[in-house]
Amino acid sequence: MAADGLFVTDYFTRTPRKLSPFRSFASIELFHFHIPEDTVIAVWNLITFKEQGGTFGDQCPDRSITVYFRSGAPSVINPLHTHFPRDTAVPGSFALTLTWTLPNRTTGVFNVTSPLPGDWFLAAHLPKDEGKISVKGLYEECQYLFQPQLIVQRLVNIAVLYPGYVTEQSMAPHNRSCLYKVFVPSYTSRVLVEVLRCRGAEGCPLWLRVRAKAPPLHNSTTLDCREHAPCQLALDLPFWQHWYYVLVEKHPGVPGTVSFQVTVQLTDCSRPSLGRPPFLPSSASMNMPHSFGSAGGLALGDSPPPASPNGTKHLVSIPAASSAGERCWPVRPTLRNELDTFSVHFYIFFGPNVSVPPDRPTVFVISLLPVLDSGGVLNLELRLNVSSLCGENVTVFGCLNHEVPLMSGDNASVTCETESLAGFLLSVNATASLSRLRIPYPQTGSWYLSLRSLCATEHGFEPCINVTAEVYLRAYLSPCINDCGIYGQCKLLRTNNYLYAACECKAGWNGWGCTDNAEAFSYGFQLLSTLLLCLSNVMFVPPVAIAVRSHYLLEAAVYIFTMFFSTFYHACDQPGIVVFCIMEYDVLQFCDFLGSLMSVWVTVIAMARLQPVVKQVLYLLGAMLLSMALQMDRHGLWNLLGPSLFALGIMAVAWTARTIRRRHCYPPTWKRWAFYLCPGALIAAAAVLLYTFVETEENYFYIHSIWHLLIAGSVGFLLPPRAKPSGRLGPLPRRKGCGYQLCVNEQEELGLVDPAVASINSICTS
Repeated sequence: MAADGLFVTDYFTRTPRKLSPFRSFASIELFHFHIPEDTVIAVWNLITFKEQGGTFGDQCPDRSITVYFRSGAPSVINPLHTHFPRDTAVPGSFALTLTWTLPNRTTGVFNVTSPLPGDWFLAAHLPKDEGKISVKGLYEECQYLFQPQLIVQRLVNIAVLYPGYVTEQSMAPHNRSCLYKVFVPSYTSRVLVEVLRCRGAEGCPLWLRVRAKAPPLHNSTTLDCREHAPCQLALDLPFWQHWYYVLVEKHPGVPGTVSFQVTVQLTDCSRPSLGRPPFLPSSASMNMPHSFGSAGGLALGDSPPPASPNGTKHLVSIPAASSAGERCWPVRPTLRNELDTFSVHFYIFFGPNVSVPPDRPTVFVISLLPVLDSGGVLNLELRLNVSSLCGENVTVFGCLNHEVPLMSGDNASVTCETESLAGFLLSVNATASLSRLRIPYPQTGSWYLSLRSLCATEHGFEPCINVTAEVYLRAYLSPCINDCGIYGQCKLLRTNNYLYAACECKAGWNGWGCTDNAEAFSYGFQLLSTLLLCLSNVMFVPPVAIAVRSHYLLEAAVYIFTMFFSTFYHACDQPGIVVFCIMEYDVLQFCDFLGSLMSVWVTVIAMARLQPVVKQVLYLLGAMLLSMALQMDRHGLWNLLGPSLFALGIMAVAWTARTIRRRHCYPPTWKRWAFYLCPGALIAAAAVLLYTFVETEENYFYIHSIWHLLIAGSVGFLLPPRAKPSGRLGPLPRRKGCGYQLCVNEQEELGLVDPAVASINSICTS
């Protein structure tokens, strides 16, 4: 009883996570909770706070946070209002938007009275932004952290009703209600709850409420015992293998004690003594092996044309049908074959071609494992063999329902939906022989597919006569819808121990399956962006020519390396279909980043005009250190800033030493400053500013192309000219002796070449 029951409170929390702007479902943060049975209230405390640089982000702007709630599977959300792929069912969910009440912290509360037990999923994200590309570590970014906490209050020791037995109860004046529960097994076609011998001050002042899986709510199936005698509440097509909760509630203001009796009756069509019909089709007529028998695995039956994939009702006129309790049809199992994560095929014994007789439905069950299967897409496909219709105008209807096969109908119409049960419609005929249904993030448990063939006449649909339709049935679980197509990538994501898959779209395509082309890039635009990013690297040809002309061969080799790998990296990095990869993407990216940093490094070191041995050691040391840094973090700020500052420091020291030794500014000519160093420095600074503060995902293709042009142009200006030999040193004194003398190159004396590798220019005679 609710009034005398014992309440237990449980607390659950999750680690705070950083939220991201929404681009696709792959950018959301997913939280998984489990609500126990007999829970009467669940309260989610949603805590959000800002951080910046390890402290509270009081200066961070307020950004709204959207949180979605769904029972049984993750929410299928569409905040950008994109189009879903065809034949896709979109299950509903609860949504809540959090606003900020304090400068750096806000909280929200989401209450659910009598929540469904089992898995609950929360999805949270920030609103979509402009997609600015920022350099990692340049400044402290604002982080928005989200932490959900769950508090549940559940009732223990709820009285259990046993079918066929009477339970007596007296409700004291201070009590308002009594709560019971009864377990409904498989193959139950009807649940009847009855209140007997109700005695009170004013007749029978009681409300009778019944609900599946959780305690009843105010909008649950209700009966007023004052107005109905006998007080009986019947539920057709109940959920199988679930608890049903019965709430007997007293009218407000009723004095005194109310006594009554409660009993529950279950109609089970799988037992001969409880509603088995006089005729049951044989195993052979159902295209099943004789070893299965005719009594095992039975379900109630009639004929249902179901609801459509978008959940709307489709009414189909059919002939008069008998009640659900008068018929039972075998439920054919499916064989589960796991190929990979979220790659499961469900095979039918003696399938995949299925015979649908004219006088009875054919029912199949697809079992999805808890938690493991809810992160993918359930796909169903029906294909009609037109040659099996014998010229008749036959339509085969399929009704897919969760946890119970829907086989109820009246004399005029049948639908896949009831007040407590939703369904999805598939139909095939001679004109449209193929029908598909996709359910992203399906709820786990048993899904039942009921097939029935009807013939179209002038008066609507009627049962066919001696026409057995043949249908090809395919059911499977996949990670994403059509593997996200050619403009998307199917990603396998994980939150704690829960796996799920989602599409990440590219080239302007959007939607759950990357099929919405409202903002898609055209082929010409993709080709133009690829050519701009690739051909802009041709700007490195002038620096290469200048370096070769000035005898900077090592520097020229680095520029050629950068030009080559930058070209093919951007050809492979394109989001659309204009893509060309000569090797693995990761290798191209590493070589592109390494070439870019090495170009800056060797240019600045060359400007310092160091001794050849020192310069070569610095080149080699820089290559090794930059490779190590890029392996640790390719997008870090110090990967670009650190080597540049270190090289500039070396150059500054070398120039200062020359200035002090020569007692005048170095480089000595104003033309060098005015026409080379200052323009080169300004061009390089403009490139860095564009790369750091202007580049976004939308303008990436032309801003980054300008970056290529500016960087290559700055190298051409900053690269020093060829070193000239000094004429101040006189000839070496002749060596008296044998009459021969080695003439040593003057550049060796200037320290511009290595004496160990100096060539002999000539042999002079004395």
